[in-house]
Amino acid sequence: MTRRRRLRRPGFFYLYLLKIEREFEMPKIKTSRGAAKRFKRNAAGNYKRSQSHLRHILTKKSSKRKRQLGEMLEVHENDVRMVRRLLPYS
Repeated sequence: MTRRRRLRRPGFFYLYLLKIEREFEMPKIKTSRGAAKRFKRNAAGNYKRSQSHLRHILTKKSSKRKRQLGEMLEVHENDVRMVRRLLPYS
């Protein structure tokens, strides 16, 4: 008759060591999901954004105005610091 080998769970000491190891790690910073959908980083390191007023009530706006609103713009230098804080890993 063969003996069945019992699966061993990790011991208390092993779990304690894992807990100690995690305490010394730096906490992760959460990315603002709303900002992640609104801003993208370009190759130069600047942030680009889309423009407003292009969702509805389009019949009264000229084609030229709608075309120009479709272009992406860079975030103003005064707002870059705020965007950088919202997107820590971009």
